[in-house]
Amino acid sequence: MTTTVTGRNQITVPAAIVARFALRPGSRIEWVAGEADDEFRCRIVPEPAELARRLRGSGRRHLKAGQEHPLDALHREREAE
Repeated sequence: MTTTVTGRNQITVPAAIVARFALRPGSRIEWVAGEADDEFRCRIVPEPAELARRLRGSGRRHLKAGQEHPLDALHREREAE
């Protein structure tokens, strides 16, 4: 697939790419220079909500057996306020 850079440094993302990666208005793309002078890569930057979903519960493996989750104490403190 080939696109053209406009006079305002904009490009159109091909429809096949938009569909495959479920891009929508507001999707963020990170551009990274490649090894060669005429090469670059891009990647989709996940939305904050998606990052939070992926990370949910990932810290639990670091808790020792019987140790209270740090957020439980925070929740109780907030409820007491």
